Amino acid sequence: MTPNNPESRGAGWLSPIIHLSNNWISLTGVVMVTTTTVFWLFLLPITLRGQTENPYIGMLAFLAIPAPFFAGLILIPLGIWLKRHREGRTGIPPLDRGGVRWSNPEVRRLAYFFGVSTVINIVIASQLSYGAVNYMDTTTFCGKTCHNVMQPEYTAYQNSPHAKVECVKCHIGPGAGWFVRSKLSGVGQVFAVTFNTYPRPIPTPVRNLRPARETCEACHWPQKYGEDRVRVITTFADDEKNSATKTVLLMKIGGGNNGIGIHGTHLGPGVRIHYWNSDEARQNIPWVEYNTPDGKTVTFAAPEAKPNGEGRDMDCMDCHNRPSHTYELPDRAVDHAMNAGLISASLPFAKKKAVEILKANYASRDDAARRIPEAFAAWYRQSYPEIWARSQAQVRSSGAEALAIYNRNIFPDMNVTWGHYPNNLGHADFPGCFRCHDGNHSAKSGASITQDCNACHNLLAMDEANPKVLTDLGITEAKAPELR
Repeated sequence: MTPNNPESRGAGWLSPIIHLSNNWISLTGVVMVTTTTVFWLFLLPITLRGQTENPYIGMLAFLAIPAPFFAGLILIPLGIWLKRHREGRTGIPPLDRGGVRWSNPEVRRLAYFFGVSTVINIVIASQLSYGAVNYMDTTTFCGKTCHNVMQPEYTAYQNSPHAKVECVKCHIGPGAGWFVRSKLSGVGQVFAVTFNTYPRPIPTPVRNLRPARETCEACHWPQKYGEDRVRVITTFADDEKNSATKTVLLMKIGGGNNGIGIHGTHLGPGVRIHYWNSDEARQNIPWVEYNTPDGKTVTFAAPEAKPNGEGRDMDCMDCHNRPSHTYELPDRAVDHAMNAGLISASLPFAKKKAVEILKANYASRDDAARRIPEAFAAWYRQSYPEIWARSQAQVRSSGAEALAIYNRNIFPDMNVTWGHYPNNLGHADFPGCFRCHDGNHSAKSGASITQDCNACHNLLAMDEANPKVLTDLGITEAKAPELR
């Protein structure tokens, strides 16, 4: 075979690749890169259309494929280097005749080959890397990839005022520093999920959560003055008629107005509140240090309380601790559902029976799905057969809503039960405001943190069937539909 033979020339420029890659490490890398590239090409139309809402497709496209692809790229040169080192050679045998210089055609062909393959690999790698980073920032990845772990938080998030805000906007925020920190923290979480060592339920508050002033305040500005707002709270009694009453509050939001209102007092210009909590959940706060805009510092403490550790500067999250992951208590949840017409207030004792059924113990969500709607229907079949005969649709839809309330709040696999996650906004269901405003935190001067209700809101009506103030304001609500 002569050197001018095309077959000989082809073998000449391929021989360095064949020789150097003829080892099990490089060959393994070639197989990994080739296989993952083929998979990537099949998934490319889906990823380009953005159809990665399915968590399994996302995991395959952006997590399962990149790992072996990059591993293969590393193995190929590693195997070549190890083989050359093992053989103890300084040059590549097929190039000895012409020398390792650009004038040698075989060197140029080899350089072109590696150049083109490198460009192709960079294109694929950059797409995979960019897609992986973006996918890991989606709510699909955060909420669905680890089903059992994040199911409670993801379910609550979908029913929250922030349901259209991506998880990373609050949990990470802008900037490379917190992005890297979150990914490093995620490594430990991946191991915990892999080896099934994660806590049940997930403990709160989150210790390494980014300060609210760097996330929440990108949209919300507590120093901005907020007008007073009317809040109407509707409750239903446990009687046969599900008697509805309303409490009307005028909330004093305040803000950047020299310490007036809720926001102005706690987060107004120049105000700094530092506190010490005696429990991990921050539900017991025995020591509060209040710094006023004029530079004065007043310390309020419960009897015999002493500061413990470094404490914490108060921010939005100390009151709005569950802005996107709120769980309800059964009584409150049924009130909301009845007020929205999802549980019919025309059904006798609907409030009482719904709460009783929700408070019962169920072995699993599947068990609850079988028993809750049937228990609701069975009670009306037995106690009110005439209503059951003519209003089965309303009874069944109300029972289905009772199940929906359970599914939004109870997660047996994660040990999440009624009231496990307290909501600090207000003081009706949990201590909330009364963690500090309990009348028991006093300063040396004798002053105490106020417990005056009018400091935060004016009570315009309390448990009235038809508050006159709502009529005067022109606020009316639709009546519950009659039984059909």
